[in-house]
Amino acid sequence: MKDEVPNLKSYDARLRREVSEPTLEVPQGEPTKATQIIAIYGKGGIGKSFTLANLSYMMAEQGKRVLLIGCDPKSDTTSLLFGGKACPTIIETSTKKKLAGEEVAVGDVCFKRGGVFAMELGGPEVGRGCGGRGIIHGFELLEKLGFHDWDFDYVLLDFLGDVVCGGFGLPIARDMAQKVILVGSNDLQSLYVANNVCSAVEYFRKLGGNVGVAGLVINKDDGTGEAQAFAKAVDIPVLASIPQDDDLRKKSANYQIVGTQSGPWGGLFAELGENVAQAVPLRPVALTQDDLLELFDGSEVGAGVVLEPATDQDMRGKNAVPKKSLEVVYDNA
Repeated sequence: MKDEVPNLKSYDARLRREVSEPTLEVPQGEPTKATQIIAIYGKGGIGKSFTLANLSYMMAEQGKRVLLIGCDPKSDTTSLLFGGKACPTIIETSTKKKLAGEEVAVGDVCFKRGGVFAMELGGPEVGRGCGGRGIIHGFELLEKLGFHDWDFDYVLLDFLGDVVCGGFGLPIARDMAQKVILVGSNDLQSLYVANNVCSAVEYFRKLGGNVGVAGLVINKDDGTGEAQAFAKAVDIPVLASIPQDDDLRKKSANYQIVGTQSGPWGGLFAELGENVAQAVPLRPVALTQDDLLELFDGSEVGAGVVLEPATDQDMRGKNAVPKKSLEVVYDNA
């Protein structure tokens, strides 16, 4: 259901009142809607698409009706699911149909494999538009296609986490999802992105939102423990640890599904599916930059560096000239 545009003055007043409330809490219970809409965020290249393609395939094997929506302008969320084949995007298809004077149908943009239904929102050509606006336009079209009447157990939304654009925060800002799942690894940049998403969730909670973080999936886990430490520090559970394994790497590179009960990795993804289904949305407390750095060995993240203030002479360089002092200097008696 599309939100009504509120009266801006009354809306602003309501937000200010809610921000001042000290005890806004995320509901700590099972999702109330029949369909669980889950937004998955993570740094680009961290393995969200790999995780989601295999998770959705496993959920379908478990008898669930699953819709996977790629919300990354790269449009690569469904590539593993469809064996490397490019899925026509909603934005591209909508543009072509509009120019031809035709309407977009579900079959133009939604495809299926192994019981999973999947689509890509897409984005503008490089340098020719805002990716966030593309996300908003894509969801507006989905609403016209009847998104809120579709019958699914799970809708999984794959979002790029290292973009601070309002369009990419849509599920959190508009309560489109009941919960957020983070994908990260034992590296500073992916946990920095995960921490930023926690900050975004808290920001919108203060504005009256209801979305929480259900947990962290650790991908390419090399056993060093930084991601587990992060999850503990912000107080969210680890839903799965997918190991850094050469077999997984090769199969992913060759567009092979491993999230199937017939394969050796089926148990891992079956457990992940159960954990995702049961995880409740929590309200994590994002770390400061210094706290985040402390999760890592100091030799790896530049610990011990002290901020040295610049001087006016530093800034002027060769143009620096001594300034005459107004201080009265007395000769020695």
